Amino acid sequence: MDKSTFDGGRERSALGNFSVTSRKKRTPMIALLGFLTIGLFLVLTMTRRVSVLTALVLVPVLTAVAGGFAADMGPMILNGLAKVAPTGIMIAFAVLYFSLMMDTGLFDPLIRGILRVAKDDPLRIAVGTAVITMCVALDGDGASTFLITVSALLPVYKRLGMSPLVLTGVVCLGAGVMNMIPWGGPTARAMAVLKLDSSQVFTPVLPAMAAGIAWVLVASCLIGLRERRRLGTVTLPPQPQVVGDGPGTPRAPERRHPALTAFNLALTVALLVGLVLQAMPLPVLFVLGFAIAVLVNHPTWEKQQELLDRHAKSVVLVTTMIFAAGVFTGILTGTKMINEMATAFVNIIPDSFGGHLPVLVAVTGMPLSLVFTPDAYYFGVLPVLAQTAGGFGIESAEIARAAILGQMTTGFPLSPLTAATFILVGMSGVQLGRHQRFIFGWAFATTLVMTVAALVTGAISL
Repeated sequence: MDKSTFDGGRERSALGNFSVTSRKKRTPMIALLGFLTIGLFLVLTMTRRVSVLTALVLVPVLTAVAGGFAADMGPMILNGLAKVAPTGIMIAFAVLYFSLMMDTGLFDPLIRGILRVAKDDPLRIAVGTAVITMCVALDGDGASTFLITVSALLPVYKRLGMSPLVLTGVVCLGAGVMNMIPWGGPTARAMAVLKLDSSQVFTPVLPAMAAGIAWVLVASCLIGLRERRRLGTVTLPPQPQVVGDGPGTPRAPERRHPALTAFNLALTVALLVGLVLQAMPLPVLFVLGFAIAVLVNHPTWEKQQELLDRHAKSVVLVTTMIFAAGVFTGILTGTKMINEMATAFVNIIPDSFGGHLPVLVAVTGMPLSLVFTPDAYYFGVLPVLAQTAGGFGIESAEIARAAILGQMTTGFPLSPLTAATFILVGMSGVQLGRHQRFIFGWAFATTLVMTVAALVTGAISL
């Protein structure tokens, strides 16, 4: 697309009707207002002056009022909220579904089986750590993934004398790749802010994600091999298992009927197959899946209410953020701030360079995760990148796919700006700096592997 035709011919918008001449006069002001909005949002959130949710709502409102768009804000905001509503619904029910599956112990046999196979071999334990992490990470919550995996595996690492850096590093790689799932943070934010669905963002990168998973297994094997050489021959001492009702003794986990476990497994597999085949819209799949699962696993009203109460905080935190993002993007889109900022970028980027934006976004995403919070990157930076790419004829969905290949996908478990990172290193007793130095190269290699796979499969273009 030629720069001169970028956003051309659209004189009627949510800003109201005004002449071409008056619009041209306002263009620099609107672009400047957009940059001010993004800059203020980044400063407030990265310095933690206000919460991300508050900044997403109030910053664009204040700048829109200052720019003279107060009368048009209502329709803009409603349009933005309507665009992100399907994503918010999908995330809410996906979190509830996989939280329910975790509660029922669906993945417990897998965890026990992996540990049984691994025995006292550091290499097999490292690979098993990656597999366990990727299974647990299906709920899309990094914090719960770290809590479960570190709690289950740290005692094994200590008994074998394995370095906790191996644990945090392998968990970092596994959780990072699985964070690409549509109800995970990066993909959900990208879909919400660019008003896309999972078939446009997630489905095309499935082969790249598979390549990333394969690389994580290879990397964990190599890390485990290095740890095996360091330790030599080790023997796992027997661990007494005391189960009872006395003070200080663990209680045996609740046993579930094998038929119920088989049902949960079949339902989860059917849900994932339906996701890949796009049998129904993703929000519909998870609404139906959760309704069926909760009815079968908790047939009484009291049990269902207890489940909702237990996981309400996680659902509210993520869905309110998505709807706040709808306010943010609704105003920036309706006032044409994003369009004008992108036009400004298009005017300074050489034509020969513009076509390579997807690869640049993918490769730089992971290092940038150490600088930007996920909210700052996806809500503040990505819309401008996508609109800029549009000036070169590149679809916003391609930029979204490039962004999730690196930014906060393999980077979020290393970033000091992500709270979940401190859960990982804190529970493991590892210093953040040592963790970053140990695993940064492996994580960046994951991004490169997925980027190459995405290029080969056509998910992004060179």
